[in-house]
Amino acid sequence: MQNTALPGISRHNQDFLHVIQSYWQLTKPRIILLLLITTAGGMWIAAEGQVDPFLLIITLIGGAFSAGAANTINCLYDRDIDYIMERTRNRPLPSGRVSPRDALIFATILAVTAFTLLAVFANLLSAGLAMSGIFCYVVVYTHWLKRHSTQNIVIGGAAGAIPPLVGWAAVTGDLSWAAWVLFAIVFMWTPPHFWALAIMIREDYAKVGVPMMPVVEGNESTSHQILYYTLALIPVTLLLVYPLHVMGAVYAAIALLLGSIFVQKAWKLVQEPSELRVAKSLFKYSILYLMLLCAGMGIDSLPVTHRLTAALAANLGNHLVDAL
Repeated sequence: MQNTALPGISRHNQDFLHVIQSYWQLTKPRIILLLLITTAGGMWIAAEGQVDPFLLIITLIGGAFSAGAANTINCLYDRDIDYIMERTRNRPLPSGRVSPRDALIFATILAVTAFTLLAVFANLLSAGLAMSGIFCYVVVYTHWLKRHSTQNIVIGGAAGAIPPLVGWAAVTGDLSWAAWVLFAIVFMWTPPHFWALAIMIREDYAKVGVPMMPVVEGNESTSHQILYYTLALIPVTLLLVYPLHVMGAVYAAIALLLGSIFVQKAWKLVQEPSELRVAKSLFKYSILYLMLLCAGMGIDSLPVTHRLTAALAANLGNHLVDAL
């Protein structure tokens, strides 16, 4: 990473609104939204569908700030290759709209604020986990792995799997086996999600020498890896049902339905590994998959869902007894 601004680039924020927009873009808000959904899912399960609204808001704000800090430092570190890639050239740092010094100050403020909010209004465990997420994303993924290993997104995916741990810890103050299963779900979901994107923008990564799997191993090998991870993801999601018994039949049905569609799309990519349209469809669905899976967790954990499923089970049991 260079320590000076890229040559030939000058700032061109037109007004204060554009300045705000530039800093907003540094945080990569679309990525943050997905991370917050997994955070909320962790909180919802931990609280058995009865989350304290104030704690939920504070934890989501703290999570957003910590993720924003990590993403900003990622943009700061990668501004050299972002300038080369067409897709990222207009980001705030390579375009010169934000200086490296200001970006670092901004990231520091976000991280300190996130830690303070979580430590004061939730607990130190959730605050510490949020900071570990920044460390994993910045040091382990961005600095150590991204430019040096085809397994960058596999190992680095641990950073994106930390938000549900933050949510769980904020509610309970500890980390149970269920919390670690939530971590494992996001960890296993990350390679299929990101490798589908990497297939779509393979040429960009090749241009800047980032050894993403499609660049080094090719689309065919990558598509098979995507399928393997997708197949492995389904039993991991069902661990919440058995043996942990923190989720019920509603979640199980949702997880199986969503997982089967995911596998179907992954299999289609195996058949057409160089078809960008198929990779794009898989990438978009992977986002929808995680959102709907977390929604399924929320629905299943509601007290009203417990009552309905218990009533249905009792009614079915009575009918079976009568039939016998």
